[in-house]
Amino acid sequence: VQLQAFGGGLVQAGGSLRLSCAASGRTFSTYNMGWFRQAPGKEREFVGAISGSGDSTYYGDSVKGRFTISRDNAKNTVYLRMNSLKPEDTAVYHCAGGRFTPFQTVAVRVRSFHNAWGQGTQVTVSS
Repeated sequence: VQLQAFGGGLVQAGGSLRLSCAASGRTFSTYNMGWFRQAPGKEREFVGAISGSGDSTYYGDSVKGRFTISRDNAKNTVYLRMNSLKPEDTAVYHCAGGRFTPFQTVAVRVRSFHNAWGQGTQVTVSS
């Protein structure tokens, strides 16, 4: 599967954005999908993940309660809704997919379990 993320931009603190990640191919529903982000000079950080069926999600501690991940398998798209944005959310956001099992809290954070990556979209939150 090939992935393309879009929807980033510049937003004021407290604002919202929705990122989208479009996938090619007919096997999208077999992929667990995740969002990771990377700020300048920092390690790539886990943001959230959703199972292939969409019935299970996990979130990083720094975004829990503010971000929501969802997917539409009919449209081959995964979304990241970001509310109450903070300047520290500024980063390049990448979507990623992997067909690992089981879908559980440790595995979803392992970057090497994801064999498909999108190119990233920049999110900048101004204070």
